[in-house]
Amino acid sequence: MKKIWVRIFSLILILILAWLWVIINPKPAFAQVNTINYSNTSLENRDFSHLDLTGGTFVAAEMRGTNFQGTNLTNAILTKGVLLKANLEAANLTGALVDRVTLDGANLKNAIFTEATLTRSRFYDADITGADFTDALIDRYQVSLLCQRADGVNPVTGVATRDSLGCR
Repeated sequence: MKKIWVRIFSLILILILAWLWVIINPKPAFAQVNTINYSNTSLENRDFSHLDLTGGTFVAAEMRGTNFQGTNLTNAILTKGVLLKANLEAANLTGALVDRVTLDGANLKNAIFTEATLTRSRFYDADITGADFTDALIDRYQVSLLCQRADGVNPVTGVATRDSLGCR
């Protein structure tokens, strides 16, 4: 009988010590290893074509004429960026935050903006042929302007630009 109590006590003691070790010795969360941060930088006419910039941060970056053709910008942050006449052809901006961005004259052919936030952004004279805006958050006024020139089908997603914008 005494041996059973010793074993039960030992087991309880081991469980308590293991629990204390987990509580007292917490490991810090690891940051994303390849985090890209180009905030407040001048990236005019730079070539980022066909790179994986997933989760990259480009807050208030000057990106006039920058080439992002075929680049993976999934979940990237481009808030307050200037992308005048930038090339984002076939770029993947799924889930990206593109808030208060100027995309005037940009090449957005076949770009994917699925579930992206595009609030208070401008697209004057941007080529949106084949771009997919499915479930993207866009200001109504910009949607009405985009619908006037929406055309094509995205070759990756198979979604028509007009359908993704909800054009009538």
